[in-house]
Amino acid sequence: MDGPFATAFTLIASGDDALLQIIGLSLRVTLGAVAIACVIGLPLGAALALARFPGRGAMIVVSNALMGLPPVVAGLVVYLLLSRSGPLGPLALLFTPTAMIMAQTLLILPIVISLTRSVVEDLWAEYREQLLSLGAGRLRAVPTLLWDGRVSLLTGVLAGFGRASAEVGAVLIVGGNIAGHTRTMTTAITLETSRGNLGLAVALGIVLLTLTLTLNALAWGVGQWARGRLG
Repeated sequence: MDGPFATAFTLIASGDDALLQIIGLSLRVTLGAVAIACVIGLPLGAALALARFPGRGAMIVVSNALMGLPPVVAGLVVYLLLSRSGPLGPLALLFTPTAMIMAQTLLILPIVISLTRSVVEDLWAEYREQLLSLGAGRLRAVPTLLWDGRVSLLTGVLAGFGRASAEVGAVLIVGGNIAGHTRTMTTAITLETSRGNLGLAVALGIVLLTLTLTLNALAWGVGQWARGRLG
């Protein structure tokens, strides 16, 4: 096992071009998906927490259930949308980074919506009387509640980032694992392991594991900092 690990550390230390390209694409795709999911999910989750309308309970159940959406199903949905016979087929987005961003967004969005709804709902119950006395109704209270719950929301966003960055099935279906174009860390690890190129696979695994540990440490640190300020 010394060979693959020695090769892996050499690739990382030398800043191998293929390694950096794969890492860079992975980060761009995942960060893009997280950004889109936040732009859509934060206001939608807040609206779901504060609004009262027929079918609200069903929407909450669906959003919670979709938090466990299998990645291959998300990939299949996006594939059907972007295939030649699909409604978005003329855009020719299949097997592009954009298609991969769409698939990862579909995975992250339910997490952001459900967490935001839960956080905003709890904060509204706690500060409702105070906000109403200041003239802030449900709609006007949304920015305040989102800001007040930013630490909890950030933890959830980091969890979504972690799920997307470690995902294989969806990006493989819609991206095709094309070298230099749609190859991410997870799909490259799968391919290079099957090829017997363990050095590159181990190098990517080390980077992915380091990224996961960093995200968890960041989430823990943010939580500790918030509790310290409240204390």
